[in-house]
Amino acid sequence: MIWIVDAAYRGDYRVFVRFNDGKESEIDLENYIKSKNEETVFAPLKELKFFQTVHFDSDLDTIVWANGADIAPERLYEMAC
Repeated sequence: MIWIVDAAYRGDYRVFVRFNDGKESEIDLENYIKSKNEETVFAPLKELKFFQTVHFDSDLDTIVWANGADIAPERLYEMAC
């Protein structure tokens, strides 16, 4: 199983993530966030100021936002360069 062990906001819609297998990547989530339906939990994240509330949640082992939105670590792993 893949999970995140550390993450940090890096500017714009980019987030640095480190996975439990040692892989590290700076992931640009702009297209991912902006492609989401306006009626989903991701809608507020389209505003950069709200996106910047991203943080690592050690209980969920992934990144989360103040409104409860999160992205599965497996999906982030797929997006990592």
